[in-house]
Amino acid sequence: MSWDWLIADDYWSSRLLFQRLLAALYLVAFASALNQFRVLLGQRGLLPVPEFVRRVPLRRSPSLFHLHYSDRSFRALAWTGIAVSGALLVGVADLLPVWGCLLLWALPWVLYLSIVNVGQVWYSFGWESLLLETGFLAIFLGPAHTGVPLLPLLLLLWVLFRVEFGAGLIKLRGDRCWRDLTCLYYHHETQPMPGPWSWHFHHLPRWAHRVEAGANHVAQLVVPFVLFAPQPAASVAAGVVIVTQGWLLLSGNFAWLNALTMTLAVPALDGALLGVPPPTDLAAPPTWYHAVVLAVTVLIVVLSYWPVRNLLGRGQLMNFSFNPLHLANTYGAFGTVTRDRYEVIVEGTDADAVGADTVWHEFEFKGKPGDPYRRPPQVAPYHLRLDWLLWFVALSPRYGGRWLPALVTRLLTGDPEVRALLRHDPFAGAAPTHVRARLFHYRFTTRAERASTRAWWVREPVGTVVRVCHLGTDGTPVPG
Repeated sequence: MSWDWLIADDYWSSRLLFQRLLAALYLVAFASALNQFRVLLGQRGLLPVPEFVRRVPLRRSPSLFHLHYSDRSFRALAWTGIAVSGALLVGVADLLPVWGCLLLWALPWVLYLSIVNVGQVWYSFGWESLLLETGFLAIFLGPAHTGVPLLPLLLLLWVLFRVEFGAGLIKLRGDRCWRDLTCLYYHHETQPMPGPWSWHFHHLPRWAHRVEAGANHVAQLVVPFVLFAPQPAASVAAGVVIVTQGWLLLSGNFAWLNALTMTLAVPALDGALLGVPPPTDLAAPPTWYHAVVLAVTVLIVVLSYWPVRNLLGRGQLMNFSFNPLHLANTYGAFGTVTRDRYEVIVEGTDADAVGADTVWHEFEFKGKPGDPYRRPPQVAPYHLRLDWLLWFVALSPRYGGRWLPALVTRLLTGDPEVRALLRHDPFAGAAPTHVRARLFHYRFTTRAERASTRAWWVREPVGTVVRVCHLGTDGTPVPG
């Protein structure tokens, strides 16, 4: 039996570029986990993994940590993920036989799945599932010395289709400002974590914001269908995705969402555009490999029933996994755009008693807005999980109900692990006597305000998130 119809060697360089980019994003994801996991989810974390695995069975959250969890075992897993991702980045998988290549690409997927499935609210973002689904399909692309399998490339484009088209539909069905093209009047200012260029994007003329919104509809509702068209149309569609996602990457910090979406567009690029012709001596993949690829394709087709139903239904879900392996997910973003920005500002004092004249000092976080004179930093593709969750707490304190009291406790004890998540600790490692969290309204400065004050933000207090509290005799925060 001939398997030539399943081979697409014209995409050899596209496969190679995709694999290198994906390995780099795996590396970022494991590094992000290594730096933050212990304080957020470790044995003494804000939401400890041991408590989670006792409560949630393996079948609902497949993870190696159901076998055993300790902070040491997590560090070993994260370092293994970093090492394997680095090996994939420099092309070690291409030196292996087909079965060895598949196993090496399967390893980071298993490791990262183990992290995400016990990560609880800290790992509830759509780009976690997107990385897992993409990483699963990448297992079956094969090494550089074999022919390029067509079906995994098409499955990756199906992922990209759901990312873009799902985001486009959720916008049309959601906030009316997407239909009247005014959402970008607010988005750059109110998005979860603005970047260094967000102030400038916000101050584009209103006609430019309307063009942005209109172009977004074209890019997300029309272009995804062209990804499956013959060349050169598919390459043009991929180029549109790369440009528009690059625009989003410049205008905000969405972890690796935009970079991964750009990576997913690479399999649609005609390899000739990349200027690296395929070798003339590519080996034919073995028959068992084609059988595995066909089986995976059937699996994804069957699982796609749920995201397709979701796309066509009226109650469209956004960023949802229908199975614990995070395959064939549904995606989307910003069905609703907030008009005003609020920030949780956490403060502490070393005064013995609190009164009207108490001097409070602000805990500065690495990515979220705080000091009005600090320019928003470039963070993506790295992911600052605590900073992101605090944006949700500003929308509603219930988002921090399970972990915010634990954070306050750790600040009151001067915990060094929590301090590692901060950009600036005003107490230099000492424990403050009292902590509070206030809610502030933020807006970008106007051009005139920026010129006269050099500030990026104007802010004013509007409420309280955590009342003044100190550490009680039982080691928990008490008011007063």
